[in-house]
This record gives sequence, C-alpha cells and structure tokens, in this order.
Amino acid sequence: MTEDEYFMQKALEEAKVAFEEDEIPVGAIITIDNRIIARAHNMTERLNDVTAHAEMQAITMAANYLGGKYLKDCTMYLTLEPCAMCAGALYWSQLSRLVYAAADTHRGYTVMGGTLHPKTDITTGVLAAPATELLKQFFQQKRKR
Repeated sequence: MTEDEYFMQKALEEAKVAFEEDEIPVGAIITIDNRIIARAHNMTERLNDVTAHAEMQAITMAANYLGGKYLKDCTMYLTLEPCAMCAGALYWSQLSRLVYAAADTHRGYTVMGGTLHPKTDITTGVLAAPATELLKQFFQQKRKR
C-alpha cells in the first residue's frame, strides 16, 4: 500500500461515518509531514448548513491545529473531487497538495469552472473504485426511500 492509498483509506473511513449519519459520503484527511492533523466528513444535514462539506470542516480543523490560515506543506486526501466552493476555499488556504479519489463529473470544480491555487499539486484517482461504490450505494438507498 502506498502512502497516498494509506491516507485515502483514512478518508474513506470518514466517508463511511458520513454514510452512517445519512450524509453524502465524502471524507477528508489533511496531513503534514505524514501526520494527520484534521479528519472530517460531510455534515450538511446535521448542521443544516450547505457549506459544511468535508473539505470545509477539514480546512478549519487544520488551520486551528496549525494556528494559521495557510495550509502550506499540507496534503488533503479527499474521497470526491471538490466542488467549486471548496476549490475556492482550498485556493485561499494555499494547500500544497490535493489527492482525490473519485471525479465528480456533475458538480466537481473541473466542470463548474473552479480553480485551485496554481502551486497546488493534484493527484487524482487514488482508490477511486471504493469511493465511487460508496457514493453509488448511498444514492441507491436514497432512491428506494
């Protein structure tokens, strides 16, 4: 297992917590020096807040941990491509590296015109299959209700 796969597995664990809480199953982990400093999942239903995406929660946790607003030298592991709102927040946080699993072909930042900081290194597709499967299961259950 690679380092990226290890941390993405941790992000998938967060996504599973969201799934169990009837939230869209997206999880995020932020690391610095191979150490987890933030872990979060979607909380939009619980908090009744459309901005309570996993990324936003993790950015706040990491900034609090670091004592500053910039996430230089940090990597975010995310189970789904960020939306334009979250990409904007990641841009302003100056995140050094983003690793995401599944592409979001409907609402992801790449199709919605969002952008990341030009210095952010991006890796895609890490553990995409299990991330995609969890999302499919979630929405199939929603349709059955």
